[in-house]
Parts: sequence; structure tokens; C-alpha cells
Amino acid sequence: MLEAMSQIGIAGDTKGIEIHNARLSKSNARYTDLLYKRQQRNGLLRRDAQRAVNQGRNVFAACMVASGDADAMVTGLTRSFGECFGDVTRVIEGQRGAVNFGLSIVVARGRTVFIADTSVHETPTSEQLAGIARQAAALARQMGNDPRVAFLSFSNFGGRLMERTERIRDAIRLLDSCEVDFEYDGEMQADIALDYDLMKSVYPFCRLSGAANILIMPGLNAANIGSKLVQQLAGGTVIGPILLGLAKPAQIVQMGSTVNDLVNAAVLVAYEALSD
Repeated sequence: MLEAMSQIGIAGDTKGIEIHNARLSKSNARYTDLLYKRQQRNGLLRRDAQRAVNQGRNVFAACMVASGDADAMVTGLTRSFGECFGDVTRVIEGQRGAVNFGLSIVVARGRTVFIADTSVHETPTSEQLAGIARQAAALARQMGNDPRVAFLSFSNFGGRLMERTERIRDAIRLLDSCEVDFEYDGEMQADIALDYDLMKSVYPFCRLSGAANILIMPGLNAANIGSKLVQQLAGGTVIGPILLGLAKPAQIVQMGSTVNDLVNAAVLVAYEALSD
């Protein structure tokens, strides 16, 4: 690692920089105890926990974060999201009452739009959709945005009552029963959500006071494909997916991410660690 740093001209003074290796670490026994305690009732044998710590870079790093030996972690550059997410969540638990999900931030044509869930849940339940909306709105507000949430679908406000749309309508009813501090409505199509003039001319009863800046997708297929289409066809900038809902700071970048993507992820987890 030091040699690689020297080759790109950033070696300099390495005082204060800790480099850890699972094969040389003296903490592996403690990390094995940690992982085994959390997963022993999920079919994990102790020898398997030891192997995962010794040979799995993501498990080892997650153990460092979970035990407080590291403040945050970034992974995903050379391995699939599913593999990384599975490794991380074996060690780092979710926040109580929170939903684990991926949030992508799309910057295009002078506007910023948050899209969720772009990473985790294939078909979110109504409870998960409501939770995703609350957490996405909270992050959008932290970033200086006034959250306006649209629950997206292929129909508008009951235009086609089907099982898939009922799940979305149930999520809205759940939010109606709570005291939330952000605007939300749906179900609606993407063009209605993003074009406020069209929204008000066709559906004047819609509760949003402007174009939606948070899009809650009905499923993982639509969310993931949609965010990447914007990036590839419309020339938009996509940040993330940002992983939300974990008890400790961890981010999983996409395979083949650029240096800028890695820096953005590092900044996000560092900010989260400092906020904690």
C-alpha cells in the first residue's frame, strides 16, 4: 500500500495513517467473537465466522467499524453490490425502526432529484415504502432541500386499481396516519411528478406545492434502471446509491466507480461518522 501511494505521489508523511491487514491483525479473535455472536442463531458456525474474518475483506472491515476500531468503511469497487451488502449486514446491524435502502441523487438540467430505493428491496412493502420516504426526506432536508415526495407508479391517483398500486396507496395511508414534516402524494407517473404545471392542470388536488424532488419507486427494477438511464442518456450526474439505515457508517460504491465516486462516498461516511 505504501509503495502504491509513493507511485502516485501521495506518500509524504504517513504518520497517523493506519494500515490494517486481516492476515496480520491481532484483533481477528475478537472480530470472530463479534460475528459469531451476531450470526450464531442464523446458521453460522464458529469456524465459518473465523474464515469469514480471516479471508473476507468486507467482513473484516465491517468488524472494525462495528467494534469501534474504525469510524466508517467504503467498499464495492471490485465486487458486486449484493456480495458487499451481504457481508456488511452480517456484521453491522440496521438502525432500530429504520429501513436499509439505497438512495441515488440525480443532478440534471439545473435540478436535484433523489431516487429510492435503487439498491436493496426488489418489491418494497407499504411499510418499507413509507419508511423509505421518511428517511429520504430527512436526508434531503439535511442537504438543504425542501422535501416533496412523489410515490411513482404507472397510474395516477387510482387510475388503475391493481395489487401493485394498492401497495403504494397503503404507504400513503400510513404516512397520513403519522405526523410527518414533509409534503408527499401519489401514486403518480414520473412526468406528473416532475412537471408541476402539468400536475396542477390535470390533478389540481395534488398536495405537492412544487415539482417533486424525491421519487419513491415502486420497485428495484424501475429505480435502478431509471437512475442509470438518466446518467447514460440525459447526461445527468448520479451520486450514489447512498446506503441508508445502517447503525454504523458504511457505503458501497458501484463496480468500476471513478475516483470522484470514491471520494464522494468517503465524504458521506466521514460526515455520518462525525454526526454520530
